Amino acid sequence: MSQVHEAIAEATRKLAEAGIDSARVDAELLAEHAFGVPRGRLAVAPDPEPQRLDLLWHLVAERATRVPVQYLTGLAPFRYLELVVGPGVFVPRPETELLVDWGLERLAGIEAPVVVDLASGTGAIALSVATECPAATVYAVERSPRALDWLRRNAGNSGVRVVEADVTAPATLAELDGRVDLVLCNPPYVPDASPVAPEVSGHEPTEAVFGGPDGLDVIRPVIARAAGLLRGGGAVGIEHDDSHGEAVPTLLRADGRFAAIADHRDLAGRPRFATATRLADCNGPSGPDRRDCSK
Repeated sequence: MSQVHEAIAEATRKLAEAGIDSARVDAELLAEHAFGVPRGRLAVAPDPEPQRLDLLWHLVAERATRVPVQYLTGLAPFRYLELVVGPGVFVPRPETELLVDWGLERLAGIEAPVVVDLASGTGAIALSVATECPAATVYAVERSPRALDWLRRNAGNSGVRVVEADVTAPATLAELDGRVDLVLCNPPYVPDASPVAPEVSGHEPTEAVFGGPDGLDVIRPVIARAAGLLRGGGAVGIEHDDSHGEAVPTLLRADGRFAAIADHRDLAGRPRFATATRLADCNGPSGPDRRDCSK
């Protein structure tokens, strides 16, 4: 048995003893990082140098205290991207890829769309849209100084326009009002009293996870800001807690400026994000669904 195989087996054992459900996967990810060998080639990798083994055991010890594995490797995969992450920024989840899928479908046929990603964090949504729809002009809005550092590193020379602003402020990106084709948002939405994994409660930024007593403190003003940004016929998609399958669509209806309101489930069948189409203003910018304002 090779040293690499033995090390991964021992790392798996230690992580399982620490109560980590994904012990084998995490052990392989940490070994990939420590040994500098792609995960798919670990089985045929040569014996690691002693300092690389020492690094693996350090990472395993940290992971056993429930530090997110992405913080330890410094990377988080998302769709076709590999994002840099670390303390101070929310780690993007696979569920959010479904929101991006929906958004990209809405952009089909629009020649040069304008897209806004509110509460951007790492930039996962904004950068995915910019990568998969190169004709789009994409704005990524974030207020946390620590998250902004990661966002700017990920954005690099991608063309995504990073904006330091509060997504709950009525004036955020007001210069784009009535001109945006798509607004996407993965806000903090977990109700304050909800139990969360130790990786979240002990390490990820609280302001990026929790959304007030009912989890809707950020979503409410985001709906209003989206209504202001969107042109008639433009669309909004907002990720939410699995307890919000009725609450967020109800808020969209109550706003009065949206139609085609729907809620969507994730691959596990849980309510995950709500979508809507902006109605046209009778005295403002129009879109393909403009209402007959004479009525």
